[in-house]
Amino acid sequence: MIRVNAVMADGTEEAELLNVVDILKRAGADVKLVSIAGKTVTSSHGILLTADLTLQDTDLSDCDLLFVPGGMPGSKSLGENNTLVSAIGDMLECGKKVAAICAAPALVLGANGFLRGVKATCFPGFEQYMTGAVVTGGRVEADGNIITARGLGCAIELGLELVAALFGRAQSDEIKAKIQF
Repeated sequence: MIRVNAVMADGTEEAELLNVVDILKRAGADVKLVSIAGKTVTSSHGILLTADLTLQDTDLSDCDLLFVPGGMPGSKSLGENNTLVSAIGDMLECGKKVAAICAAPALVLGANGFLRGVKATCFPGFEQYMTGAVVTGGRVEADGNIITARGLGCAIELGLELVAALFGRAQSDEIKAKIQF
């Protein structure tokens, strides 16, 4: 069973989170929503989201993919969370996959030094935080074990790329056809 931890904070962009989680679940991934604070998170647009686990309940790096959605101020809070930053380092050191979208590639991955020499993308205007990255401006970039996307309009595309990385391109193409993407 492929396991995914999707990490969220107050101010997380709910549609980025849920679109990617939906696509991963369609592929058969066991996805857990993990909050860095309490069980209830208020999204960037005021929608209440319920976490499956809190940071204290789980080892974030005990999965196949760690996904970090964007949104403000959620991305800033996630990028400043030492437990999350440490888990990202552990994931990459073990050859596991990390994905981020919108401001999160910049404020979580780039600002913490994980993108040096990596082709990556982020929401326009956050490029200055992409420390050492080869910033492409593309919709979705996959480079090694790091997969990034530009923003909400790219969330389904990111989900499909993650399915391809975890389950294979055929599974991704099947879901793509079923959802009429």
